[in-house]
Amino acid sequence: MQLTITKTALDKLESLTTKKSTILALTYDTEGCGCGVNGMATIALIAKQEANHKEVDCDQFDVVVHKQEATFFSKEMTLDYNGTTFRLSSPNEMLNPFIHTNSVMVS
Repeated sequence: MQLTITKTALDKLESLTTKKSTILALTYDTEGCGCGVNGMATIALIAKQEANHKEVDCDQFDVVVHKQEATFFSKEMTLDYNGTTFRLSSPNEMLNPFIHTNSVMVS
């Protein structure tokens, strides 16, 4: 799995990063969606990699995904920022066009 982060998205991520939260986690949010396969790809800034995470290839940032959630993400993805929201896409589909900066959980 590989993630490319555009310059604008990288600049925004760096502005949201704290000393404690320096890892970008790809997450699959199913809260309020009914069942485990209905959900939305999203991102979070986290403090440390857990045992159930696996690394995502990314030259610009340390990125992980939960091993069980990896199936919901594409082999190649791009994270972009349009000045208001992040957008996570792959060559074949839009995974989430509206990831609001206030929803990028910092833990």
